Amino acid sequence: MPFIYSRTIRFQDTDAAGVVYFANVLAMCHEAYEASLAASGINLKEFFSNSAIAIPITHAEVDFFRPMFCGDQELIHLTPTLISEQEFRIDYQIFADGSSDRPLSQAHTRHVCINPTIRKREDLPEMMQEWLKQWSDSEAN
Repeated sequence: MPFIYSRTIRFQDTDAAGVVYFANVLAMCHEAYEASLAASGINLKEFFSNSAIAIPITHAEVDFFRPMFCGDQELIHLTPTLISEQEFRIDYQIFADGSSDRPLSQAHTRHVCINPTIRKREDLPEMMQEWLKQWSDSEAN
């Protein structure tokens, strides 16, 4: 089952044309990622300040299908997929609340687990393996 995050588009998310600014779609997806971590019982303060591991984004892409406007209610569907013992991908689909027939936008991020001191890959910690199992599409794994 994907994790589903509900969000309202804010004025600050939009550009001069009144639609969501392209880079802000990734910020909204990252909000959903953080919410999914918290929903899995991961302490966000500890996770993002951990000096033993870091899980940076190494690739990101976004496709836009329809505009999103201030005040719109949206649902972000997040589905992670394990790529290797050190790496995973997250697929996001953004839908208008009440309409799951066609996404407004979709995004993908790729993350790798590293030791931030020596900048070398590390295996994902157990908490992230559990998070992946909880929200991944069981049919795809």
